[in-house]
Amino acid sequence: MSGISEYIDNELKSNDVVLFMKGTPGFPQCGFSGQVVQILDYVGTDYKGVNVLDSNELRQGIKEYSNWPTIPQLYVKGEFVGGCDIIREMFQAGELQTFLAEKGVSVKASA
Repeated sequence: MSGISEYIDNELKSNDVVLFMKGTPGFPQCGFSGQVVQILDYVGTDYKGVNVLDSNELRQGIKEYSNWPTIPQLYVKGEFVGGCDIIREMFQAGELQTFLAEKGVSVKASA
């Protein structure tokens, strides 16, 4: 296992919800990452944003790790959930909050 896979593994083990994204939650550097940040902030779950722009190795490594070609990538309890389109569809269908709750991740009460 390469160093980058170990780094990714460690992030996923240390945090219930991890978003591998371009930029940071406070300053997303692409629209898709920004959309997922807005959704996660809206549902009120705590998550860790990992900026893949910090390292080419990480940016390539996360794509190989998940076998998913695009970023952002959302992981919950170590499980790959999806990218922007999937997260947006789950959110719009009301499934994201249910999914997080079923995984034991706290979300704020919906309005």
